[in-house]
Amino acid sequence: MRGLKDKVAVVTGGLGDLGYATAQRLREEGCRVAILDLRADDERRSKASGAEYWRVDITDAEAVRSVFDQISRRLGPCSILINSAALFLFKGIDATLEEFQDICSVNIAGTSIVTHAAVEHMKSRSSGSIINFSSISGFVAQPQFATYTATKFAIRGLTKGWAVDLAPFGIRVNSLCPGSIYTAAFVKRCKDLGHDVHTEDAKESKAILLKRQGRPEEVASVAAFLASEEASYITGADILVDGGYTAV
Repeated sequence: MRGLKDKVAVVTGGLGDLGYATAQRLREEGCRVAILDLRADDERRSKASGAEYWRVDITDAEAVRSVFDQISRRLGPCSILINSAALFLFKGIDATLEEFQDICSVNIAGTSIVTHAAVEHMKSRSSGSIINFSSISGFVAQPQFATYTATKFAIRGLTKGWAVDLAPFGIRVNSLCPGSIYTAAFVKRCKDLGHDVHTEDAKESKAILLKRQGRPEEVASVAAFLASEEASYITGADILVDGGYTAV
């Protein structure tokens, strides 16, 4: 895709399935990629992606600023930001104040902290592309998903607000909204609940127009498009990658 070669891309949550697939795709397109994640690095995985790795808590503003300065010195100033880091906490009306604070601190405040740090580097170049991972949960309600849904609606709101604020600096901001994606997290959730993975996959697939769950690589392809010059006239948009789930 045009305009990605040698660009510096930062991917938060880059050791998760969607973030990792995106980091790999951006590397394939010629980007210099920095993976940010809180979990301990799986050295084989980060090396396989060809990306640099920084362990950082995105809710720690000082640590995030320090990491972006290190990335700038090592790779160059950030041109592309992929905000895929998220806390997956699924609760309904029974969610406690502490649970709400936890998920909002990562999914909303953490995303804002990282974006603020990235924008300082993008402004100096008068260009940039920010892709915030929302979800179909930012469009529709699901049982016992209220905490997560609230944050994913918020991500869409932040995206539109930032798109307005950052357009004068040549920085585009869009939200990427995956639907049901077959990931390690999906498999783990099935096993944690004592459900058969194949049965649950079939159930998920029934509600999707394309009759299957998506794959991380399919989400990564759209992220790469939004980051590239191919999407130079797209900002403030919500891009659904859901196999038609929200079309009916």
